[in-house]
Amino acid sequence: MSNSSTDLLVRCDRVARTYGSGPSAVVAVHDATCQVHPGDRIALMGPSGSGKTTLLHLIAGLDDPTVGSISWPALGDRHSLRPGPLAIVFQSPSLLPPLDVVENVALPMLLLGTDRKTATNAAHEALARLDLDDLSSKLPEELSGGQAQRVAIARVLAGRPRLILADEPTGQLDHATGIRVIDVLIEAADELGAALIINTHDPLVANRLPQRWDMANGRLTILGGAKIC
Repeated sequence: MSNSSTDLLVRCDRVARTYGSGPSAVVAVHDATCQVHPGDRIALMGPSGSGKTTLLHLIAGLDDPTVGSISWPALGDRHSLRPGPLAIVFQSPSLLPPLDVVENVALPMLLLGTDRKTATNAAHEALARLDLDDLSSKLPEELSGGQAQRVAIARVLAGRPRLILADEPTGQLDHATGIRVIDVLIEAADELGAALIINTHDPLVANRLPQRWDMANGRLTILGGAKIC
């Protein structure tokens, strides 16, 4: 796998994020430098409050660094990341209540300008891959937690992103359902050839991925399997 700069999906250079100012300021991320390459499988580990979610939001372009810089060399500029080459699976499935399952899965493609028939067909295909097509006409309120999270992953799969970020995707699920969700995420990333970062405090989840980043008190440590140019 090439590590040339043109292959880089994300580059963070000495990034920090501070909330508030003066004596009450909280530094959520300190001086973080990291890179994400195609095919990476990264577990972002750390306890609650360690800065994991803040770092993930910075990588996703959902938040701005207070200092340092973030770029997406192979993905485009920040405003073209979502929906498109970068997709996020949140702890809560974030499905829109008025839309049924297939409409929720098709929505990102419609926002990108895909015609409704093509988007709907792609949504059905993604749901079928995850054995969820029989739920197509159901509303989110009719789904179990595991089903809803797998629908959220189908939505990611349908959009064919190059980078998938998952923020504590098993945090609200029982152990068996959580393991299935992680399996589905890894399978989706493999099918798409996408990089995958899973934010978790669960070592059983982290052990499923070959690369490890650790967060503690807002400081990032790159551990095994890292590709740093």
